[in-house]
Amino acid sequence: MNVTVIGGSGYVGFITGLGFAELGNRVTCVDIDAAKVNRMAQGESPIYEEGVDLSGILQRNLEAGRIRFTQDLQVGNQDCEVIFVAVGTPEKKDWSADLSHVIDVAEELARHLSGYTVIVLKSTVPVGTAEVFCSVLGRRLARSVDFDLAANPEFLREGKGLFDFFNPSRIVVGADSDRAREVLRKLYMPFLSGASSQQSDASTLGQANEYTPCSRTPLVETSISSAQMIKYASNAFLATRVSFINEIAAICERVGADVKEVARGMGYDPRIGPDYLEAGIGFGGPCLEKDLKALVAVSTDHGYRPNFFQAVLSRNEEQVEVILAKVKELIGGLLYRRTVAVYGLAFKAGTNDVRSSVAMRIVEQLLNAGVAIRAFDPVAIPEARELLPQVEYFQDPYEAAATADGLIVLSEWSGFAELDYGRIREAMAHPKIVDGKNALHHGELDRLGFQYRAVGRKSAREL
Repeated sequence: MNVTVIGGSGYVGFITGLGFAELGNRVTCVDIDAAKVNRMAQGESPIYEEGVDLSGILQRNLEAGRIRFTQDLQVGNQDCEVIFVAVGTPEKKDWSADLSHVIDVAEELARHLSGYTVIVLKSTVPVGTAEVFCSVLGRRLARSVDFDLAANPEFLREGKGLFDFFNPSRIVVGADSDRAREVLRKLYMPFLSGASSQQSDASTLGQANEYTPCSRTPLVETSISSAQMIKYASNAFLATRVSFINEIAAICERVGADVKEVARGMGYDPRIGPDYLEAGIGFGGPCLEKDLKALVAVSTDHGYRPNFFQAVLSRNEEQVEVILAKVKELIGGLLYRRTVAVYGLAFKAGTNDVRSSVAMRIVEQLLNAGVAIRAFDPVAIPEARELLPQVEYFQDPYEAAATADGLIVLSEWSGFAELDYGRIREAMAHPKIVDGKNALHHGELDRLGFQYRAVGRKSAREL
């Protein structure tokens, strides 16, 4: 099928476009960012995912003619059957979703639509956006054009986005038209039956295609409003689990329990499961916090006070203060002119995304307190430097720890636990560690003589 992705240089847009191209569709990614469009047209991936050669996969699809990049929406609209809208919806000051980019797309599409097209809202937008989108599009159309609008929320985990594209837990399609539903069933057929979406193109993938769609994926067909609420409700639930386990961690510290053991014991219950039960610095990133705030805002707009979700957000904000308190307790109440090493800047391991990163928020507060920061992250330093240029960045974790009065671990990269902490101890001015992600082997750190603080755990020396 011919597919266009508007916002194709963003995380969701790029993964969506690349995934459908890998399945044999002909994909056009449209974006206004000229620099990113040029980079992707040359085979350079704009994002990082651990263990995945995204640039290699992109280059393969470029050479096969299955994907292209442009700034011109008219090019993307030629013979297009499905248009995905995957532009950003950033948080406004009142917590509501900024729909300006979505509205811009509606106005631009009005100039280019010709034959029947299914326009799919892939961006995370609140209930009611579809009506606004259709209203703007209808008012701007210069002629009568047949189209349908649908919602198809994404559930991609950053760092594992392409894997999740090919192994979805469910596919949610919200549409009010049988014709639109049929078009999207055809597009997603490889996931519903295991068959190739383009039998004529299947041979071009051959054995080089390491990504095979997970067949028999549940298809949830519902209204547009319900599809949009499924996305918001899912992220709200995940955020709630994070705040829940951080609350349990605070209690564990006071009663002498270990939150990792508590979470492990809880996770065996099939009604609960183990995911998102890892105590730490709290949730951030481009989705959970933003979407939960947007849900609070839309609830308030409709006359309902979502006290529970506001409490989840408040508890998450409190967790930043919990981590900072641990730093002050361990390194000293007066942090002015102290030097602190930081491991981890992205909002989670496996990605270079620092948008709404709690780690960056903690670093910024330490800077405001007069702390000198020596930071290391495996992949996110260029992105972090743009936001916090006053930090001293290092490509080597041992150099970052040198002369530091303390070390804070703010990401769960597996490699952090495998570093030589004997060498790190020798390099530091004072052997003190705050493990904000419970990522390190605390018994080994105790043996090496570190003063160690984690979240919801006591050091081996205290047990």
